[in-house]
Amino acid sequence: MDINVIKKCRIAVDAMGGDFAPINEIHGAILAADYFLDVNELEIILVGDEGKINTALSQFDHSRLNYSIVHAGEVITMDDEPTAAIKKKKESSLYKGIEQVLKGYADAFISAGNTGAVLSTATVMLGRVAGVSRPTIGEFFPSQKKHPILVLDVGANIDCKPRHLFEFAVMGSIQANQIYGLENPRIGLLNIGEEKSKGTEIVQETYKLLKESPLNFIGNVEGRDIFSGTADVVVCDGFTGNIILKFAESIAGFLKFRFKKFADVNFLNKILMLSAMPALKKVFKDLDYQEYGGVPILGINGVVIIGHGKSSPKAIQNMIYKAYQFVKKDVNGKIEKALNSPTISEHIV
Repeated sequence: MDINVIKKCRIAVDAMGGDFAPINEIHGAILAADYFLDVNELEIILVGDEGKINTALSQFDHSRLNYSIVHAGEVITMDDEPTAAIKKKKESSLYKGIEQVLKGYADAFISAGNTGAVLSTATVMLGRVAGVSRPTIGEFFPSQKKHPILVLDVGANIDCKPRHLFEFAVMGSIQANQIYGLENPRIGLLNIGEEKSKGTEIVQETYKLLKESPLNFIGNVEGRDIFSGTADVVVCDGFTGNIILKFAESIAGFLKFRFKKFADVNFLNKILMLSAMPALKKVFKDLDYQEYGGVPILGINGVVIIGHGKSSPKAIQNMIYKAYQFVKKDVNGKIEKALNSPTISEHIV
């Protein structure tokens, strides 16, 4: 489906999910609506406490926001267990938001709420795409190339079998192709060395699967290769990927601390830092998770985007647009077609 074809896309927003809900969610939805020239191209379904949503809406000019409200009296907190929405809180904004997708009232759902709860609830309620044994989540990292690098899994699957990692590579390849237009994305398998004999038995077996597949597999890559952009898609288990993700998120804060410490030494250093500030702001922009919005759950029967709990209005805006891209480009349909094609499915064991 051509993303340029104007067709209304209905996106349900968990208005109560983030740390600053519902203000940031409402503001982000308005920013997203302002992005589209045609107000009818995007419909936002705000899911949450109707009174609080209306109070938040009254604080902004939302005249261009094409929206409706689905009341949800409960909230899934960050302290709730991942299955809370299914077992205990079916009146929560998380459950009712995903239900909108399940019943066909919405084309996608976004939430900056409890990641584990979003992942488990979406997987159970929406089910998996045919050919997917485990859904995954990936994150884009800045690189030395013109485009960021996709790393997956970053936390959804701690223990993985070779077939799971192989499926992640297929889904990641499709995502990189559809979102950044990369033809035949380069796939790298994260390891402790480039040699095919390195790593655990699971990683070595995954290497064989990828090597024998039609994917553009370039071999093993190391942690240092992520920011350099050696591969377009880097595959690993969720335990490793989540550690990489959390470490990468800390880099910007650490650099800001060091720059401030440098500036505090003397007046000359302050002048030097002030002169370098415009360039530094551009660099830090690439390290800001809000620029990439949220991460999609790949492999489920529906478009669901998970965001950071502290997502700003801009991050919410980017989450909504990412959901729009996934719907318009039918990423799930392409994943199902790829994983069930003879050239791919014969390599999954």
